[in-house]
Amino acid sequence: MVWALAQIGALWAASDAGYYLLLPALGATANYNAGSVAVTLYYSFWIGIVVITFWPLYRSWPRYGRWTTFENRLTSYIVWSLSFAACILFAAYVLPSLPPLTWTESWNPPDVRVATPVYFLPKSIEILFQQLLVVALVLVFAGQRYSIRKISVYCAVVFGATHVLLAFGGVPWGYVIRFMISAAAFGFMFPYLILRVPNGLAYSYVIHWAYYAASVILPHIFASPVK
Repeated sequence: MVWALAQIGALWAASDAGYYLLLPALGATANYNAGSVAVTLYYSFWIGIVVITFWPLYRSWPRYGRWTTFENRLTSYIVWSLSFAACILFAAYVLPSLPPLTWTESWNPPDVRVATPVYFLPKSIEILFQQLLVVALVLVFAGQRYSIRKISVYCAVVFGATHVLLAFGGVPWGYVIRFMISAAAFGFMFPYLILRVPNGLAYSYVIHWAYYAASVILPHIFASPVK
């Protein structure tokens, strides 16, 4: 278990470090809006690394879940199609129609606060990367026969703590703490979805994605920058 947890932590930290350090060193823009293609390719690479690294863990998923993966394929098709359509609809039509946002703070706004439609291309890939790491984390704890509540508590702590890396983006600690608290809340919820709910990973992904959509919408509506 310790080795698997160390791998999860190392890949998460390495991906964040590479985003802030490697991409600029390669001449790419570390920005989800201005450098959307580079960031998309970057996290696509890490998805491949995660799948290869944790494939034995993913294969154990049916042993710990209460349902067979894609047991009802029709439901899975519907969930996938509706989720995909909703994401495209939001990025292509809802986001451009939002009221313009005026940034008045002295610090540079995070990408999500000035998101353009292309923001959600790399963000969707990064969310998948994080969800795959969460699945690996859940399965590590499930392999130790931990209760779902215990797994949820541990995932909340780990998922919340990983968001401290946002501080490397030069945003205020109030912003970082807000995301850490939100991540902890979602981290507590994800294990139940992943292990107990049919198509739970899809629901987990959609909830994760919807949080960023809400983070884009609310400032446009209330024009109240994070302090």
